[in-house]
Amino acid sequence: MSFNENARLDSSRVSDRRGKGKGIAVGGGLGGGLILILSLIFGSDVVDGLGLSDGGSPAGAGSGYSESISECLDGADANERLDCRIVGTAESLDSFWGPALAAEGLSYSEPGVALFSGRTDTGCGSATSAVGPFYCPADEQTYYDTAFFDELVAQYGASGGPLAQEYVVAHEFGHHIQNLTGVLGASASDPRGADSAAVRTELQADCYAGLWAGNAASVPAPGSTEPFLAELTATDVQDALSAASAIGDDRIQSKATGQVNPESWTHGSGDQRQAWFMQGYDGGSIASCDTFSAPDLDNP
Repeated sequence: MSFNENARLDSSRVSDRRGKGKGIAVGGGLGGGLILILSLIFGSDVVDGLGLSDGGSPAGAGSGYSESISECLDGADANERLDCRIVGTAESLDSFWGPALAAEGLSYSEPGVALFSGRTDTGCGSATSAVGPFYCPADEQTYYDTAFFDELVAQYGASGGPLAQEYVVAHEFGHHIQNLTGVLGASASDPRGADSAAVRTELQADCYAGLWAGNAASVPAPGSTEPFLAELTATDVQDALSAASAIGDDRIQSKATGQVNPESWTHGSGDQRQAWFMQGYDGGSIASCDTFSAPDLDNP
């Protein structure tokens, strides 16, 4: 999904903490950050208690790390650099979700967006790269170590295309929308299993990511008649679906252990994540993303 080259970016939208961590190595916690938002609700000591494994890319790895985020000025920069792409994606998501929630009689507040490397402090405790991208409801911020996107491709076989990366950002914003609408904590008493509230929470965030993707090219940027993003291509959609499939519980479990155990699922299968992304993308609405009422998560 390409940015319109003349779209103006506001680099202050994103807090750049890269290079300020403690040098912790990136572990194999792909997907851990996504379910982390459920446990973080219980208090700030949860993240500190996580067990971490060494290995993977060195802290600070990832596209655009050596460059200043203040250089992210326009859509052309977003097409070239991952960190600038996160800036533009966040602004596009703001442009979409403000009016979308207003139409439902709800107010939108922009979530924080922080880039970090190695380790960072959050309102939910100290977090490391090992947990992957995550949303902290205590400080209403989303967090990304840009090295994660390299891991997503190299270790889990997802596409490296732009919408694969933007999908991850949009998914975390989806958790913020759930926080604003009061459903984020629904999985606290039902944290795992193929039909659990935890899985329904994650699939709804996927649907919200698809809802944004399907509308992003028609929502103008503030003060402009032109949207941040150009029309999606079939390749763009396949890139997003590739990422959604790669972080399905079945794919991660099979890769890690050679077995699949639906009773321990927290995010849903790769097929389910793809299906709910498309539910939002194909002319969906906030109401059509109600995974909590869906009788069959395999068939939205």
